[in-house]
Amino acid sequence: MNEVPALLAQRAEPHDPDPGPAVLTQAQAMLCQMVMDAVHSPNTRRNYQKALADLFGFCAGRPLTRRLLFEYRATLDHLAPVTVNVRLSAIRKMIGEAKRNGMIGSEEAANLTDIPNHRQKGTRMGNWLNKEQTRELLAVPDRSTLKGKRDYVILALLVGCALRRRELAELTFSGVQMREGRWVLPDLRGKGGRVRTIAIPLWVKHGIDSWTAGAKIEDGRLIRTVSKGGKVGEELSDWAIWSVVEQSAKQIGIKHFGAHDLRRTCAKLCRKAGGDLEQIKFLLGHSSIQTTERYLGSQQEIAIAVNDSLGL
Repeated sequence: MNEVPALLAQRAEPHDPDPGPAVLTQAQAMLCQMVMDAVHSPNTRRNYQKALADLFGFCAGRPLTRRLLFEYRATLDHLAPVTVNVRLSAIRKMIGEAKRNGMIGSEEAANLTDIPNHRQKGTRMGNWLNKEQTRELLAVPDRSTLKGKRDYVILALLVGCALRRRELAELTFSGVQMREGRWVLPDLRGKGGRVRTIAIPLWVKHGIDSWTAGAKIEDGRLIRTVSKGGKVGEELSDWAIWSVVEQSAKQIGIKHFGAHDLRRTCAKLCRKAGGDLEQIKFLLGHSSIQTTERYLGSQQEIAIAVNDSLGL
């Protein structure tokens, strides 16, 4: 019992101020692997692995204590709050897995995991497009070419169905199905293992049909590589999808715009069109209305102010 502090106190040799998995001790690598086995998202696994390697390097011969964790958190002040909180989340996950495996007691685990997150002041709004900009972006791909048909489908599914880029990368041809008289993406498993069904707007489905017919896709992954000669290859990575969005946005004069910004754009446009907040929550796959509200942010309406309807 209570093995974790001692395991973290072991030092990798030679010492590296920013150690990676290659220089971890066997015991530290075991703790890291326990966390990796308990996390499904590839992005989360990469972030957690980096966070734990950073922690192991910081411990450098000292046992893990609550005081040491506060000291470690203080060294992260130069990072964005969300990055700090991801690193703290990785540590909590490690302690939680160690407790489940009988390596640390409940009381000490609670003491070590009770480290508050970095408080984020205000709401991070992110980027999004208005309706006119969105139409301009969708017009960028040359849909007379096979690559243009594919790039259009990428943009259309991201902004029309609010997909995450990994969800799009993993989408299959058979994943597009008919339900209740319309085309949908049924039982889509997203972040946190949450499952949702997404309705496909007709204009998005027309784009999918044009791409799959031109590429002769009848099974397997929906989004694939296209060579300069027009040859359709294997699945397209989520980072390649991000690049398609970024390059397309640059062509309409918008820099530093990524795939997730199209997901936010979809939510914003739905809300502006009068979409119900709970339905937008289902579309995004959020766990709560509060998450969706924070995601959308708040916009004060001056032209039609809420207090105009007081009736006094």
